[in-house]
Amino acid sequence: MSSHKNASLRYTASRVGLLIVCFAVVYGLCWARLIPLGVGNSNLPWMVLLALVLSAPLSWVLLRKQRDAMSEQIVERVDRAKARINANAGQEDGA
Repeated sequence: MSSHKNASLRYTASRVGLLIVCFAVVYGLCWARLIPLGVGNSNLPWMVLLALVLSAPLSWVLLRKQRDAMSEQIVERVDRAKARINANAGQEDGA
């Protein structure tokens, strides 16, 4: 369990980091005029949107281990909470 202790934090930080890297790549491509800039003053929203679209499939592939570890951590927490609820319900029924 110790390897999954901070799995949610690790996955979230990895997702944010990947988004930042994708934004930097998109920014560089826009700066080099290799991809079109947005219309009018929409350049920043365009770059953020494009970075989000690029980072989503990349995170699906690159962050699989972190996502699985986070899922296991969540399942363990839910199972413990269910066990506590059932134990409390059993004590109330017996009293």
